[in-house]
Amino acid sequence: MTNAAATMDPAQHGAVAHSDGGWDRKIPVQTRSDRFTSTDVADFPQVTGREATWKFAPIAKFQGLLDGALDGSRLPVSVTEVAGVSSEWIARDDARIGRAGTPEERGAANAWTAFDEAHLVTISGDETVTAIVRRDALDHAERAAHTVIEAAPQSQGLVILENAGDANLTENVEIVVGDGAKLTVVSVQQWDDEAIHLASHYATVGRDASLTHIVVSLGGSVVRLNPSIHLDHEGANGEALGAYFADAGQHLEHQVYMDHDAPHTRSRVTYKGALQGEGAHTVWIGDVLIRQNADGTDSYEQNRNLVLTEGTRADSIPNLEIETGNIEGAGHASATGRFDDEHIFYLQSRGISAEEARKLVVRGFLFEVIAQIGDAATEERLHEAVEAELAASVRS
Repeated sequence: MTNAAATMDPAQHGAVAHSDGGWDRKIPVQTRSDRFTSTDVADFPQVTGREATWKFAPIAKFQGLLDGALDGSRLPVSVTEVAGVSSEWIARDDARIGRAGTPEERGAANAWTAFDEAHLVTISGDETVTAIVRRDALDHAERAAHTVIEAAPQSQGLVILENAGDANLTENVEIVVGDGAKLTVVSVQQWDDEAIHLASHYATVGRDASLTHIVVSLGGSVVRLNPSIHLDHEGANGEALGAYFADAGQHLEHQVYMDHDAPHTRSRVTYKGALQGEGAHTVWIGDVLIRQNADGTDSYEQNRNLVLTEGTRADSIPNLEIETGNIEGAGHASATGRFDDEHIFYLQSRGISAEEARKLVVRGFLFEVIAQIGDAATEERLHEAVEAELAASVRS
C-alpha cells in the first residue's frame, strides 16, 4: 500500500470526473486519523512540497533527511543520574519500540528506517523526579535518532530534552505514560543558526494518567517538531504547550495532533509565538479529533502569534473533528497580530518607554508557557534566551 493510494479516494463525497479530465477523481483524505502510516521510508513517495503536511516547509534545506542515507548510530547524549531514572540503549527490534505511534510522513519514516538503536529513558517511583537529556555534541552530518520515554504506572516525572549546538537530524520520540502516571516532557530547541531538526513525537496516555508536553523552539535554521498525543485510555489527560521565537530567515514549524480515542478524556493545546526580522516564518497546525467512542470529552486548542516587525509570516491553522455529540465541550481559536496599542499606551502612561513596554508585552506573552516547565534552572535559562532575542531588535 502506498501513501498515494491511502490519501486519494475517488469514492469520497460521491465524486465524479470533471469534464476537463486529467485529475483522475482523486481527492485528498479529509479525516486526520485516515492518514497512511509506515515505518519504512520506501512506502512513501518522494516529497514534492505540494502535500498538505509539507506545503509550508522549505524542503530544499533538508532534502537529504527525506531521501538520503542517514547515520543511525548512537547519538552523543548525557542523562541526569538520579534515583528513579534509568537510561539505556535498546535494539531496534525491542518490544518497547513502536508502542506510541507510527510515522505519517517521509522524514519520520526515514529516521525509523535508519536508526540502529533507541535511547530508552524510564521514570519509576511515586516521588517526582527530573531527568535532563542533553544533546549538544552533534555535527552537520545527516543523522537519524530514536528515543523512547516511558513513565511507569503511578510514577511522576519531568523529562527535559535539551538540544543545542549544530545538527542535521531527523528523529522519532515515543512517549509512553502508564496508568495513573503524571509525566511532563519538555523539548527545548536552542540549536546553532545553521542547524536542521525534524522531529515527530508520539505519545500514548494510560488510564487516568496525565501528560504535559511542552515545546520551546528558539534556535536553528529549520525546526519542525510535530507532537501526536493519543488519549486512548479512559480518563486520560493531555496538555500540549509551545513557545517559539523566530528571527530573520528562521523557519519554526509545529503540527500538533490531539487524538481523543476513549471516554472522559481531556486536552488543552496552547502555542504562542513571536516573530521578528525579514523572512521569519512560523507554522502552527493544530488537529483535534474526537472519535465516536470518546464520550464526555473536554477539549480546547489555541494558537497566538505576535508579529514584531515587517517581513514576517505566521501560518496558523486549527482543525477540529467531532464524531460524537456527547461531549463536555470543544473549541479552537487562532490569532495573529501586532502589539495591542492600549497595552503599550497604558505602560507608557506609567513612565515606561515604548521600547521597554514592547519587551514587557513579549516577555509576558511567551513566559506564560515557559513558566509551566517546572524546573527553575531551565526556566531561567530560557528567560535569558528570550531576553537576548528581544535585545537584538524589538521595533514597532
